[in-house]
Amino acid sequence: MEDSEHIRALVIGGGPAGLMAAEALTGAGIAPVIADRMPTVGRKLLMAGKSGLNLTKAEPPDDFRAAYGADADPLSAALDAFGPEAAMAWAEGLGQPLFTGSTGRVFPKAMKASPLLRAWLARLTGDGATFRTRWRWTGRDGDVHLFDTPDGPRRIRADATILAFGGASWARLGSDGAWAGAFDGDVAPFAPSNAAIRIDWSEHMRPHFGTPLKGIAFHAGDISSRGEAVISAQGLEGGGVYPLSPALRDGAAMTVDLYPDLDTDTLRTRLAKRRRGDSLANHLRRSLRMDAATRALLMEWGRPLPDDLAPLLKALPVPVAGLAPIDRAISTAGGLRFDALTPDLMLRDSPGTFAAGEMLDWDAPTGGYLLTACLATGRHAGLAAARYLNTR
Repeated sequence: MEDSEHIRALVIGGGPAGLMAAEALTGAGIAPVIADRMPTVGRKLLMAGKSGLNLTKAEPPDDFRAAYGADADPLSAALDAFGPEAAMAWAEGLGQPLFTGSTGRVFPKAMKASPLLRAWLARLTGDGATFRTRWRWTGRDGDVHLFDTPDGPRRIRADATILAFGGASWARLGSDGAWAGAFDGDVAPFAPSNAAIRIDWSEHMRPHFGTPLKGIAFHAGDISSRGEAVISAQGLEGGGVYPLSPALRDGAAMTVDLYPDLDTDTLRTRLAKRRRGDSLANHLRRSLRMDAATRALLMEWGRPLPDDLAPLLKALPVPVAGLAPIDRAISTAGGLRFDALTPDLMLRDSPGTFAAGEMLDWDAPTGGYLLTACLATGRHAGLAAARYLNTR
């Protein structure tokens, strides 16, 4: 059997959680080895940066934690120590000026991730971290981690290991969830989150594919969301519908409020002023400024139209065929269960092995919550690993 390399600290996964865990270790004077299956690290972070890199959301701590729903409790220690203000200070410490949008979402002024990632990797390297890319984790042999590498199979025994494998979406960026099979019953099944919605359109909708729906609100179960969504051949996608994923996974029905800023009575009043000879399309355009895409949506799912149209405009039912496949989702629910971990995110059955990031069983909407929690849990696990090592 090939001899194992023995190191002090190993981080497996070079995404935001793994890199933040490595930063926590270097801050404690421990130089980790960071192994990643891809040719370069931070690929999902760079993908997020294509839409501006929504780093976090500037809002009160209680409101911020509420976005995580039932997952707020197991995440609370990490988020209390590294919430929105800490995330902003961290990015600015990497030389990235930030701005806060009207909705509270925080972005680098550069509106991309590459400058931040370059500065971050330079700092980690300068503090002693080393990177081993194209190293694919294939499992464990007791306390030894196994890798396929460009130079053949390798075995590493580490005094402390932080697992940051990621979830199961966007496999081409490095996280495919294949690691789950090595953890027996400790992994909740993966499911798509922050995903596009699949809808079986009629041919009537084909001319509107690629058209954005603006100024409307989406509802499913107890979740409501406002934001833009684009009509696609597969259904609806965009920030307006992504937050509905948890409710739709549970089988909730979806409705659309076409005029969230107008109440039912106001809509009735405006609709009552129909000119003689006006077609319905002209009447809706003139009285409600309804554009062609919104009108097409109404005709797709509202016919036969009732005489009292106002309630339908406030709650248009849209039959949902399901969510986009996991690999097309922005993130995944499911993962390593918290009851398999200590409060320090150490595996109960594997002392010295910690876990962080999207591989954990938590879910959150877009809007800065995903990235902040990945950074926060990475930091939490990294600090815990440093304490573990310094007491050995």
